[in-house]
Amino acid sequence: MLFNSIQFAIFLPVVFVLYWFVTGKSLRWQNILLLVASYFFYACWDYRFLFLLMFSTLLDYFTGLKMHDAPDRKGKRFWFWTSVIVNLGFLAVFKYYNFFADSFAEMMSQFGMQIDPWTIQVILPVGISFYTFHGLSYVIDIYYDRIPAERNFVEYAVFVSFFPLLVAGPIERATHLLPQIKKARSFDYSKAIDGLRQILWGLFKKMVIADLCAEHANAIFNHADSYGGLTLVLGALFFTLQIYGDFSGYSDIALGTARLFGIELLRNFAFPYFSRDIAEFWRRWHISLSSWFRDYLYVPLGGSKGGTWMRVRNTFIIFLVSGFWHGANWTFIVWGGLNALYFLPLLLLNRNRNNMEIVAQNTFLPSVKEFFQMSITFALTVLAWIFFRASSVRSAIDYISAMLKGLLDMKLITQSINYLIVQVGYFLPVFILFFFLIEWSGRRHQYALAHFGLRWPKMIRWSFYLGLALVILLFAGKEQQFIYFQF
Repeated sequence: MLFNSIQFAIFLPVVFVLYWFVTGKSLRWQNILLLVASYFFYACWDYRFLFLLMFSTLLDYFTGLKMHDAPDRKGKRFWFWTSVIVNLGFLAVFKYYNFFADSFAEMMSQFGMQIDPWTIQVILPVGISFYTFHGLSYVIDIYYDRIPAERNFVEYAVFVSFFPLLVAGPIERATHLLPQIKKARSFDYSKAIDGLRQILWGLFKKMVIADLCAEHANAIFNHADSYGGLTLVLGALFFTLQIYGDFSGYSDIALGTARLFGIELLRNFAFPYFSRDIAEFWRRWHISLSSWFRDYLYVPLGGSKGGTWMRVRNTFIIFLVSGFWHGANWTFIVWGGLNALYFLPLLLLNRNRNNMEIVAQNTFLPSVKEFFQMSITFALTVLAWIFFRASSVRSAIDYISAMLKGLLDMKLITQSINYLIVQVGYFLPVFILFFFLIEWSGRRHQYALAHFGLRWPKMIRWSFYLGLALVILLFAGKEQQFIYFQF
């Protein structure tokens, strides 16, 4: 069930009405309803994988109790590693087994040994990386005595499977979400309206910006050998906008939907394309994953406390693991490694925490220096996204090579201008310009429309929302599955 589908447009109001008007404001029944709704939402993808979600939930719930009640550290360690090994084992089998099997066979072929690897033909369970990390953070926090084990199974199960975040995050922490699930909730009109506003902006980013850009990104990347120069640059730019509009749009819809039920999820994006360096970009992009790796991998490895070598090592580990988390392909690993290389000069010069506030904090326009920094950071990010989008490392290198070689070729420049006029047209550039203006004006807030137009007369403000909804209905691109569902 996609957020941008008719099914969800029916599902959400039904659950909302039952939640606030049928449960009698009983916390117990509200949580039971959320759990049933979440399992139904997940089963709409493939009911068979619902049992995997339930097994993962039961595993972490019971191992959490066993760790909490263990008489000594040895027993606690046993249950901790049971949970970690089983969870990562399922993730490895479903997501990474074929990658390792094929990579091993390819490596052996370099030594003249031909191996026909045995692979498994199975669909990747949607959201497995996300709900696995939910459970892992929970058992790790119990192991290190940061939180007690949750004894109410329904409340713990809602934490793992709450439907707005179930399939593509944000990756929640038990310390943040469980207390909200355990606390009585009452309807707040202002929060509900704010949630609807964030959902509206998320739908615009997904259905108009991301889905329209996806059509051109796919056309150019899938036929890269037919294009060159600026047209390939356009393809990379379209994908850059697609992945941001797609994933941050999903996060906006998730956060807005959760707010309708009186729950605040972790912020996942903070206008990353306005970053002045790569360190700032990674503080603003997929925040819940970046902070998860920081707290549960980077810090246990020693963080930044050791010498230069340790800091460099830990940084590369974080970025490579982050790349591998995204998918079983060398392209993701190269993407992670490239971002680590971008980050390295900032780390060595101790400038990785220079830009902690949003750009142009006290003015509307950035300074010349800030504009230059944003442009360089954006260009580096676009280059890295080519590896993320490409089907193989070889095809990414060929794409970049053809792109650079054709930048000064007048014939290819004419081709790209013709592509813009004939294929892209006028509406998409206008929507992209509008999108960036709204994002820029709202960059100091939690999301772009959080305070936009609130001082306008009510009639004008609601006309703006209605106009945005009509744009979504009239100009939405061909329905595309959210990119991060595959991770």
